[in-house]
Amino acid sequence: MEEEGVNLEWSLPVPSAQELLVNHKTSDEGMRMMKENVRGSFELPYHEKQKSAERPGSLEGYRQAFITSQDQKLERNGMIFLKCLPAFSCKKSRSQRLRKAAVAVVKYIGMALVVHEGELQLMKSFREGSYEVRMNYYPPCPESERVMGLSTHADNSGITMLMECGNLPGLQVLSGDGRWVTFPPVPSSTVVNLGQIREVYSNGTYRAPDHRAVVNKEKERVSIVTCYPSPSLPVGSSPQLLAATGLTPLYQTLSHSEYLQSFYNRKLNDAVPIIKTLKL
Repeated sequence: MEEEGVNLEWSLPVPSAQELLVNHKTSDEGMRMMKENVRGSFELPYHEKQKSAERPGSLEGYRQAFITSQDQKLERNGMIFLKCLPAFSCKKSRSQRLRKAAVAVVKYIGMALVVHEGELQLMKSFREGSYEVRMNYYPPCPESERVMGLSTHADNSGITMLMECGNLPGLQVLSGDGRWVTFPPVPSSTVVNLGQIREVYSNGTYRAPDHRAVVNKEKERVSIVTCYPSPSLPVGSSPQLLAATGLTPLYQTLSHSEYLQSFYNRKLNDAVPIIKTLKL
């Protein structure tokens, strides 16, 4: 499929909740440089990383994983979170090329849902919206069975795109029959994960999969995650999809800011997923 010069190839004819994307027109050299820069950032001495530490009231910067109780299975990772777009100086950056790929993915999903004209508004929100990057570092742990790189969760975004900075597997997805399936890294590919905004938008047609990150006993793992879409996008069942199918909406509609406020106001160990609180 082609969108603004981006030809996409999927590992399946129709995208599921989590798929591999190739031929996304972000050059191998560009991806290699990005991965090397991210890995180099985590290799800096601790006092250097602290110069970019997360500040109070902001999510941006370097930080460690959350600790919410003495009983939790500890997360073993470091993170760097940045808000990269919109930025007028980034018109031809790798950020823009990845965003074009995300727009093409949205169009493809819209075609699978038999939503065309109404999908244009959603595509516009991805073209003009925000672009957030989280860089993850998972150090090795001799007792890897006692820790978790990143605990089980479903993304709160519309689409999340993940790039592995190496060939060490660590991403696991919960299958429909309750098994944890490991996603092996594929060179020059990007993992596309559908978040809860897309599950709501598709009126439950597409599920936001539960996934986690595990650590290795001997080797470190580094990954780059980008999230979308625009803060102006309402979070709710697609009116166009409901009109075309005659389905009853399953979810209430919130502004993007109301949705994020509900998400961040919840406790990290809350047993009830946020998407269940949005059901009518």
